[in-house]
Amino acid sequence: MWAAIISITCLLLFLFQKILWLVVPMLLALILYYVLVAPLQWLIYRGVSREASASIVILVFMLVVVVGTLAAVPWVVSNLANLQSGVARYVDGGTMFMDSSLRGLESSFSILREAHLADTVSKRLAESSGSFAEKIEPIVVGLMTWTPSLLLAPFLAFFFLRDGRRFAKFLSGAVPNAYFERTLFLLHGVDKTLRAYFQGLIQLTILDAVTLALGLWLLGIPGPWVLGILCAILAWIPYVGTIAGGLLVVLVVATDFPNSAAMAYSAVALFGLVRMLDDFVYMPLTIGKSLHMHPLVTVLMIFIGGAVAGISGLMLVLPLLGVVMVIGETLGALVADDRLRARHHHAVALRKHAAEYGLSQPESN
Repeated sequence: MWAAIISITCLLLFLFQKILWLVVPMLLALILYYVLVAPLQWLIYRGVSREASASIVILVFMLVVVVGTLAAVPWVVSNLANLQSGVARYVDGGTMFMDSSLRGLESSFSILREAHLADTVSKRLAESSGSFAEKIEPIVVGLMTWTPSLLLAPFLAFFFLRDGRRFAKFLSGAVPNAYFERTLFLLHGVDKTLRAYFQGLIQLTILDAVTLALGLWLLGIPGPWVLGILCAILAWIPYVGTIAGGLLVVLVVATDFPNSAAMAYSAVALFGLVRMLDDFVYMPLTIGKSLHMHPLVTVLMIFIGGAVAGISGLMLVLPLLGVVMVIGETLGALVADDRLRARHHHAVALRKHAAEYGLSQPESN
């Protein structure tokens, strides 16, 4: 059964990689659903219909998003020049730190000195560097490309909130009566697994942010809580987000402490320690524990997901494995339950007998 679960998970990761335009908004819609289901239930318990409650909750959420966006736009526009100069400043600081580190390695290793490693890297960086507009253009184009797809998230979340129970009723009504209770248990297990995953993800983010922020604060690095929260959010994308968060910390430290290489190395060591805690302690204790997975399975499936489907596999492997695990274990219990299968075969025989009854009798005048 576990061989089938892992195989099906890998197959689904490979297929989902081809339809990320639908998978990503679906994942965001699920996150939004589990965030908004509490206020939805609050309205329902006070006598509001489910349809009206779903409409109210989504409209309030969209209103908050629109107001927040409109309030942020003037600030972003007014600080765009400062953002450009700040990015250039931190990039220059990071470049100087890397150049000094490479030259320090050259002084210790003759093979690197003979290869002119520092000069080669500096030349490549100078050739690849461009204006701020050229650097930001791919990000803007990517956001514009994904915007129509991401707009599906609140649309899908609305129907999850409004029609979720109808969909569950439709699925449970389509199975034979002998398996009805098991089907309800399966639907409850899938919902519980997804809810546990997203709750574990929030717990993991809080642990990462607090640990990194405290470490940066002890080192005396400015803005430790902002850096900690940003790196924790970036860590939602395993490995790629981790690298981006590490580069962010190094750039800030190298720029604010240009004459202290030890401070930069201390920040790198701290970030590496936090990442190790995240992968081998925090993640198994939060997401892995929420999904009732063994820590070894959690860590191995992260590597397998990245090998099968790249970045998307890293993001999707744990929730997908949790759902497939619930479905696989439930189906395995059904296959192994002789009494349920006997009840189903007996019900089929009774319906067949009832349908055939009277067909062979002569018609009465």
